[in-house]
Amino acid sequence: MKAIAIIPARYGSTRFPGKPLVLIKGKPMIQRVYEQVVKSKELTDVIVATDDQEIAQVVKNFGGQVVITEQKHETGSDRIAEVAQSCEADFIVNVQGDEPLIQPQLIDDLVKAARQAPDAVITAKVAIKNKNSISDQNVVKVVTAHDGHALYFSRSPLPFNRMDADIVYDKHVGIYCYPKAILQAFVGLAPSYLEQAEGLEQLRLLENGYPIKVVKTNYEAVGVDTEADIQKVERLLGGPLYA
Repeated sequence: MKAIAIIPARYGSTRFPGKPLVLIKGKPMIQRVYEQVVKSKELTDVIVATDDQEIAQVVKNFGGQVVITEQKHETGSDRIAEVAQSCEADFIVNVQGDEPLIQPQLIDDLVKAARQAPDAVITAKVAIKNKNSISDQNVVKVVTAHDGHALYFSRSPLPFNRMDADIVYDKHVGIYCYPKAILQAFVGLAPSYLEQAEGLEQLRLLENGYPIKVVKTNYEAVGVDTEADIQKVERLLGGPLYA
């Protein structure tokens, strides 16, 4: 069962315009992401999906594959769905274009899980170690059932610790492996009530009855949302995983 990765990359970020082109230790961030993703052993193809000619040219310059999409898309899922329509693949891995430290092993783990559960969307979680992150609304929490399927995602502390018990809180890692048919159905659904309340797109899947399987990882997602994040990423690039 064939799996490909599509990396959505748009120029017009509200908080950080031109973010995919920002240099991280001399390389554009989109190149850093691409080079990590192509290390995956379970993917047969990696494609950047962008609406911007400059980003497309940068990808071509470093030898990557790129597809120009329409500009109308509101989400990365919409953008990858446009590209996926013309791709021969059973599974589509949506890798965020602002995570230059994404681990190939995590991608492999998601694809392997997808082959075991071909009717579910696969995503990931990591145990929260910093207690301050539990109440941070920018850190999305996930709770799962015994079989690993997601029960709910929230920006609030989840679950609520009424008895002051020793609870392990899990952070959602925003990478998804979609069965192609579910991806196409998903982007055709109207934004849902809980999705709009929380500002979390994945809740549209749960509200419409699509199962989400969550795999455990040790990967601490480090996205680039501000210029300050670049320095953090550059420090980590000197570590054993990325040296």
